[in-house]
Amino acid sequence: MKRLILVLILTGVIHAVDTLSYSVRIAGVQTKRLAIALSLFNLIVLVSRLANTIQAPLLGSIVDLAIAREETAWLAVDFREIIFAATVGSIIGALLIPSFVGIFSRGILIFEESGSIPRLFMRCFSRQGYQAVRRNLKPPLEIEKVKKFRMANLPKTFLILNVLITSLLTIGVLSSIYAGALIPNFRLTAGQLSGLVNGTATILLAMLVDPRAAVITDQALRGNRPELDVKVMVVLLVAGKIIGTLLGQLIFIPAAEGLLFVTKILARH
Repeated sequence: MKRLILVLILTGVIHAVDTLSYSVRIAGVQTKRLAIALSLFNLIVLVSRLANTIQAPLLGSIVDLAIAREETAWLAVDFREIIFAATVGSIIGALLIPSFVGIFSRGILIFEESGSIPRLFMRCFSRQGYQAVRRNLKPPLEIEKVKKFRMANLPKTFLILNVLITSLLTIGVLSSIYAGALIPNFRLTAGQLSGLVNGTATILLAMLVDPRAAVITDQALRGNRPELDVKVMVVLLVAGKIIGTLLGQLIFIPAAEGLLFVTKILARH
């Protein structure tokens, strides 16, 4: 039980950081320093990667113990809780975006001024840094900005694809591990099939979603689009991510059954 709780927390952290990554585009456009924004956010991504590194063996141990105790019937429930933790983490990340944009934008300017990551950290943890954080704390939803919200001239296809791709990335590893638990003698084979799901989703993301988002962001930087378009895009992408994690609940078992079928085919040869 303690393992599962830790996995749920780590999953929430991973998806909260992933959700905050969308807001980097807003901070980059506001400060006109997109390259610095993307570079600095890589430091925050290290937190997500560390959480993922810790989560993976814990998740594996949960499955191994369930197989050893012949309690695999409960794994589907546990995995659905993990998917739900992804949804909660995404929502928390979405709520933190207004504050994060302000704090991160300030961090970009400080880094440009200091030119050093250690100096940036020293400024962040100083009394001035604490006061700057307090000044940039904002409510998750600002009514006056909601009133200004409009559907920007954004291509709808890439927004829909974002939902579908997010759902695959959410359940890719979980479905393959669950499929392996259903056929323990070939669980390593089933586990490796997660690369097929995640790899396909990552390729689609890199080809169909990220480039379009980058074009819209660059157009805003050049003044060819209003800055509001980027904010609207981020709101829709984040909403799509949350919906995608919910969709993951629906496709989790079908995806696991599909991977189980592929595993059985591979086991025959």
